[in-house]
Amino acid sequence: MGAGSGAGLENPALKDSTSTMRRRVLVASTLGNAFEWFDYAIFGMFAPIISKLFFPASNELNSMLLTFATFAVAFAMRPLSGVLFGLYADRLGRKRALTLMIIMMAIGTGLIGLLPTYAAIGIAAPVLMVVARLIQGISVGGEFSNATAMLVEYSPENRRGYYGSFQMVSQALGFTVGALLAYLATTYASPTSLESWGWRIPFILGILIGPFGYWLRSNIDETPEFHRYLQSKQKPANTPLAELFTRYPRELVVGFCIVVMGTVAYYVMLLYIPIYAVRQLGMPMSGAQLSSVLTTALIVVFCPLAGSLSDRIGRRAVVLPATIIYAIVVWVAVHHLLAEPSLGRLILAQMATSLAMAFIWGPTPVLLMELFPVGIRSTGVGLIYNVGVAIFGGLAPFAITWLIALTGDKMSPVYYVAISAVIGVLGLLLLQERRADPASVSDSVERA
Repeated sequence: MGAGSGAGLENPALKDSTSTMRRRVLVASTLGNAFEWFDYAIFGMFAPIISKLFFPASNELNSMLLTFATFAVAFAMRPLSGVLFGLYADRLGRKRALTLMIIMMAIGTGLIGLLPTYAAIGIAAPVLMVVARLIQGISVGGEFSNATAMLVEYSPENRRGYYGSFQMVSQALGFTVGALLAYLATTYASPTSLESWGWRIPFILGILIGPFGYWLRSNIDETPEFHRYLQSKQKPANTPLAELFTRYPRELVVGFCIVVMGTVAYYVMLLYIPIYAVRQLGMPMSGAQLSSVLTTALIVVFCPLAGSLSDRIGRRAVVLPATIIYAIVVWVAVHHLLAEPSLGRLILAQMATSLAMAFIWGPTPVLLMELFPVGIRSTGVGLIYNVGVAIFGGLAPFAITWLIALTGDKMSPVYYVAISAVIGVLGLLLLQERRADPASVSDSVERA
């Protein structure tokens, strides 16, 4: 590593060896990321109400399809914002990118909570809802790669899986809190109150997240690894994007496949299945939301265990068998639920799949980070993550709702999950082949 002044770097990491700063980074990254995903998840929680208030149509199905299309539109911005925030972070640091993103998320979420309905302002209501979702999409586009880079680059070399797993802990935590607030609002507010003002409370609370999240993230140092990179003369010869596509095409494919598997697990099994239980199986909304609270809490507990296990036996050794088990469990659990729909069976189905998901999710952040060297890491992971999520995650509720309406087959969510699992397994096998050629992966540090 060459010597350099590192001039111009905001808050150089002078305390990178201290456990105090490492703990501070862990808390700031986890809570800040949880705030982002709380804001993002509550839209799905209240989708049935939002569909009535902002997207009235000739029938309930068309109204829900319009709502899910709005849910998906935010994902259209994510690949672009992921690349832009990735380039920004790879040039100027992870900290600057993260503080900017959390303010944007608070603005988008607060706007949703304050919007007048279609009945009040007509077509302007759904248009403004789309604008708010676009702001959310821009914000969250760079969150995964930069928050994970912060966690992994601050972690001890032999505990990167454990530290990286807190990226997924934070996502599950944000989802848990969102589901809990949705459950409380649905349970304790009358249907009239819930539709008039109760659904707005979680979104308005999202406004408060901005200042607190900014304070959290502005009080941490830049990562030691990125600071050393800036001091080094070993920087990409090309721009980060050119470097990615010329030197790391296989890593891009591998990462994309793994992202597809993980994002479908999230958007189908955690976000869509509760809506599915309400619309297709006739369950009360409060019961479906309670199921989401319990199952995501399970992920919060088991993700660090899975990440820590990957530090001991390797990333692929954990993720590959978990993927196969997960696909089998989803088929059995949904089939069991459809045979005799009940809240108990819904909770059992979601908890069983969530346990398998935790062992996929836990090692995934560090696995993706270790595909690329530090100088192009945020750009590379931001690109593959957001393209995968945009294509397979954001469109999942819309696609499955449409498939069920078209075919009448209530097992459609299972088929969607099965396709994603096959893609994930192919990616993991490709990673194995890639690692068999050490000379071609000199910049990859995965040690499976």
